[in-house]
Amino acid sequence: MTPYAAPVRDFRFVLEELLEHGSLALPGFEEASPDLVEAVLEEAAKLAGDVWAPLNASGDRQGCTRRQDGSVSVPDGFIEAYRAYAEGGWNGIGVSEARGGQGLPEVVASAVQEILHGANMALGLCPMLTAGAIEALAHHGSEEQQATYLPKLVEGTWAGTMNLTEPQAGSDLSKVRTRAVPCPEGEGDYYRLSGQKIYITWGEHDAAENILHLVLARTPDAPEGNRGISLFLVPKFLVNDDGSLGERNDVTCASIEHKLGIHGSPTCTLSFGENAGAIGYLVGEQGRGLNHMFTMMNEARHKVGVQGIGVAERACQHAFAYAMDRVQGKRPAHRGGGECAISDHLDVRRMLLSMRARTDALRALALYCAAQLDVARHAEDEDDRQAAQARAEVLIPVVKAFSTDQAVEIASLGVQVHGGMGFIEETGAAQLLRDARIAPIYEGTNGIQALDLAGRKLQRDGGRALGSLIDEVEGTARALCAAPGLAPLGESLAAGAADLTAALAVLLEQGCDPERGPDAVQAYATPFLNLAGHVLCAWQMGRSALAATAARQAGNDDPFYATKLASADFAIRQWLPVGRAQRAVIEAGMESLVAFEPGAQ
Repeated sequence: MTPYAAPVRDFRFVLEELLEHGSLALPGFEEASPDLVEAVLEEAAKLAGDVWAPLNASGDRQGCTRRQDGSVSVPDGFIEAYRAYAEGGWNGIGVSEARGGQGLPEVVASAVQEILHGANMALGLCPMLTAGAIEALAHHGSEEQQATYLPKLVEGTWAGTMNLTEPQAGSDLSKVRTRAVPCPEGEGDYYRLSGQKIYITWGEHDAAENILHLVLARTPDAPEGNRGISLFLVPKFLVNDDGSLGERNDVTCASIEHKLGIHGSPTCTLSFGENAGAIGYLVGEQGRGLNHMFTMMNEARHKVGVQGIGVAERACQHAFAYAMDRVQGKRPAHRGGGECAISDHLDVRRMLLSMRARTDALRALALYCAAQLDVARHAEDEDDRQAAQARAEVLIPVVKAFSTDQAVEIASLGVQVHGGMGFIEETGAAQLLRDARIAPIYEGTNGIQALDLAGRKLQRDGGRALGSLIDEVEGTARALCAAPGLAPLGESLAAGAADLTAALAVLLEQGCDPERGPDAVQAYATPFLNLAGHVLCAWQMGRSALAATAARQAGNDDPFYATKLASADFAIRQWLPVGRAQRAVIEAGMESLVAFEPGAQ
C-alpha cells in the first residue's frame, strides 16, 4: 500500500484561508495560536505516517482473534501504536484543560481525527468511541463519575464503548430488552445488568487497561418505548475507591464478527450478566438514556463523516501514485505523443480530479461544521451560540451521511483507476473500499441521517437554519459572479442554491401534511440530503476558488492554488450538476414508491 502523507497543506488552507482561524478567537482558546495548530498537525502527521499507517494493511490481513476465555487480541503492533497515541496526549486534544486535555478547538481535533483515520481506520475507531464516552460523561455523569472515570478516559489509559444495538433492536431502539435491576437497599448505588449487545466496536481488547461500556437498558418498572430506556456505565474492571482496578465485571465477549472490512477493529457481541449480573451505574436521569446517548452519538456521527473523508484521502493518494507510475498507451499527438502514464489520459484524469475535488469539498464542509460546534460551545453571545448550534445540528447528518456515501464512491473510483490490479487485494485499493463501506451503516444508517435531517431538524424550525446557510451559498455565488474568470462557477452555484431552496419548499409543504407527511419525509429524505450535500460542498469549493484567486492575485505562485482552482471548477460545474438532479427526483413525487409492493414481484 502506498505510504500515507497527511494532507497538512489542505488543512492549513481550510483553517487559515477559509475559516480564518475563527475558533482561536473564541473564549477559552487564548493560549492557542496558528503556529501551535500547524505544529499539532505536523506532529499528528508524523504519528499517522510513521506509526499507524504501516499497520493498516497488516492489520487487515491478520485481523482480531477471540480466545477461549473471551478475551480478544488485536493485530500485531496495534497496542504499541495506540499507546504511542495515548502517551502523546492525543486522546485529550479536544478536551478542556480543566479535565486534563489539551484544550484545543473542535476544528483542530477533527483535523487530527481525519489524519488518524486516513492512516488506519480500524485502529482509529478505538479513540473515536472513547471521545464520545468522554462527551457523554462530561455532560451527564455525576461529579463522582466524572472524578472517577474521566481522567483515565482523557489520558487514554482507559477506553470507552457505546452499547445500543441488540439482535431485535437495531434502528428501533425502543425494543431494547437489556435489564438493569437496582441492587438491594443498603448494598450500594448500583444496578445489575443482564442482556446482550451486538456490533460493539472495540468492545473487548487489551490495548487499554480498562474499558468503560456505556449501555442502554431498562429498569424493571420502566415503561415500554423510548421513555423507558436509561443509560448505564459498566466497567470491564470495577474501580476501587482509591482508583485502582478491582475485580473483573460480569461482562464477556461472546463472539467477534467476521466482517467485510475494518478487520483490525474487534467488533464484538457482549454478554452482560451471565453470572450474578454486570455491575453498572446510572448515568444522568432514569428514563432519559436515549437523550443522554445522543450526546455521544452526535459526537460519533460527525467523526464518522470525518473518518470517511480520511479513507477518501487515502484512496486519492493511492490512486494518484498508481496512475502516475503505470505506463499504458500513448498521448495524443497534439500533446506530444509517445508512451505515457495513465494519468495523462483525460478519462483517468477525470476520475482522479473527481476524487480530489470531492475529498477537498467534503473536508472543507466537515471542518466548517466543527467550527460551528466551537462557536456553539464557546462564543460569548448567547444568540451566536444558538445560531451556531442550529447550523451544526443541520450539518451533522449531512457530514455523516454525504461524506461516507461519497467516500465509498471515491474508494470505488480508486479501484477503477487501478484497473484489474484494483481487484487484487495485494495492491491495497480493495481494502480501502471494504473499510469505507461500513461508514454509511454504523452510528445510524445514512437513511436514518436523512430522516433526522428531513423529518426532525427541518420540520422543527421550518428550515430556518438551512435557509441561513443557503443565504450564504447565494452570497458566495454572487461573489464568484463578480470575480474575474469565476462567473461560470457563480452561475452554477446559484442554480444549485435555487434547486435546494425549491426542494426545501416541497419537503416542508408535503412533510407537514397530517396524513401523508410521514410518507413524504420517508420518500424525499435521502434525495434531499444528497442535494444538500452537493450544494453545501460546492459552496465550500466556491469559497476555495475565491481564496485561491486572491492568493494568486497577491503574487503567490504556489502550485497548490492552481490545483485548488481546477478542483473547484470541477466540483461546481461537473459534480454539482449530478446532485442537482435530485430536485427532479423530489418533484417527481412519491406515487411510484407508494404503489410498489415488494411482496407482489
